[in-house]
Amino acid sequence: MKDFLAFRTMLTPIIIQTVFWVGAVISVIAGLIFILTGVGQYGGGPNVLKGVLLLFLGPIGVRIYCEILIIFFRINETLTEIKHTLEERRTPQQEKLF
Repeated sequence: MKDFLAFRTMLTPIIIQTVFWVGAVISVIAGLIFILTGVGQYGGGPNVLKGVLLLFLGPIGVRIYCEILIIFFRINETLTEIKHTLEERRTPQQEKLF
């Protein structure tokens, strides 16, 4: 709890995973709506095509976007681990230098 209140534990990666699932569900539902409205009308071929593309490419696009956001947090975690490792290796004589 102390790390959470001091902003050492990141909450955003969990939120990003939730955003992915919500975005994927919205993409699938919107794709199905486009397909159904396109099938139900004369000359609705472009809507069917848009619906199929959104149905398959929408979740992939949302996933790529969310992965790019999570990369920033992974970089932060890795740099923090490197910092802690370097602090553990530092001898008392080296601390005087810095």
